[in-house]
Amino acid sequence: MLERFYPDETADSAYEVDYEAYYRQGYRGIIYDIDNTLVPHGAPADARSVALFARLHEIGFSVMLLSNNKEPRVRSFAQDVKYASYLFKANKPSPEGYREAMRRMGTDEKTTILIGDQLFTDVWGAKNAGIKSILVRPIHPREEIQIVFKRQLEKIVLYFYWRKRKGADGYGKG
Repeated sequence: MLERFYPDETADSAYEVDYEAYYRQGYRGIIYDIDNTLVPHGAPADARSVALFARLHEIGFSVMLLSNNKEPRVRSFAQDVKYASYLFKANKPSPEGYREAMRRMGTDEKTTILIGDQLFTDVWGAKNAGIKSILVRPIHPREEIQIVFKRQLEKIVLYFYWRKRKGADGYGKG
């Protein structure tokens, strides 16, 4: 039952993923959450995120920002990183936003990856849409209160996830 929330893979950071390897494996689209995946909650794009999106563009990826946030937040981030389209008020974990992102990128379930920091929105939504998910550590501990409550439940799910992974001790172990 908990498996529906398990990520396909984990990474310490969205900035440490081997994107070239995924491209060689045939992936062509990446869907990102923004807050606490790429920057701290509510923060603008920084030099690191701008460099990442330029790198992804050079590799050949299509990139979509998928957020439950309002348009001004998502639009400004997308404008700053360039090379990314966006969907706001995506109603994650509903699969519709993920499917629309794939449609816009010209990818499908087999060629798309989701990278996000939350099990119950990002990862579960990717699972609902049939795409690969990579869970990353949240960038910053400061979060909105409703997310703080969800993190407590995530700890329980992650305990069983790591236990199933036969003693893997945390993110970045694949």
